[in-house]
Amino acid sequence: MSDHCFIVGAQRCGTTYLYHLLDRHPQVVMARPVRPEPKFFLDDARYAGGVAAHDTLFPPKPGARLKGEKGTSYLESDVAAERIAALFPDARIVVLVRDPVARAVSHWRFSVENGVETLPMEEAFRKEAERREAYDRSRFSVSPFAYLKRGRYVEDLERWTERFPREHIRVLVSESFQGSAAALADLYAWLGVDPAFRPEGLEEPVNPSRPPAAGTDALTPETAAYLKDYFADANGRLAERFGLDLSVWPGPTRSGAA
Repeated sequence: MSDHCFIVGAQRCGTTYLYHLLDRHPQVVMARPVRPEPKFFLDDARYAGGVAAHDTLFPPKPGARLKGEKGTSYLESDVAAERIAALFPDARIVVLVRDPVARAVSHWRFSVENGVETLPMEEAFRKEAERREAYDRSRFSVSPFAYLKRGRYVEDLERWTERFPREHIRVLVSESFQGSAAALADLYAWLGVDPAFRPEGLEEPVNPSRPPAAGTDALTPETAAYLKDYFADANGRLAERFGLDLSVWPGPTRSGAA
């Protein structure tokens, strides 16, 4: 059993919630800080320090036998996947996914809240392709405008399945996972820590975005239908490849080739 795990994404899918559930376990210690994330594997200088440098992210915690790091930028980074595999080839990789339409809306709200986005939501979605790469790389490790692309989870997961055994990757459906004691116990067991532990805060949301002014984030029926169709093939491949029940997500999930 590995002594390291990584929550690699996806953004706006409940990763901070999971971070706290893991950190509350007496046998787990999570990297600090939680925000801003360490982004250790995206930092050339820190990564050059190897395992010893990575160990400095963790506070002392007697009894802990599993170290975890959360980095939501990692999911879409070839560099992060390659480096994590190089330093910790036996690591456990955890990914949370969420209805990609709801994730896109939450992402837009978060960007507005943080002063990054000025366009109305539907306009931001329509113009994503032309804006996605036009961002300040000194401020952001990944694009703050990848509202739709970031919801095609199966495509980003490919870089991880290429580098880690399938049994070392766990994909959790956020809507089914959050608040479920059984799902959390199963995850604890998979990570090799006591599954009987019950942390506080199991049903408490963490890090929710605040909606902007009323009426600025309502999807028209046409856009909602377009987005459900846009994500359907990726959702279908995700469900098929990882054996997921995505019936909690509205809309079609067309099956496609893996």
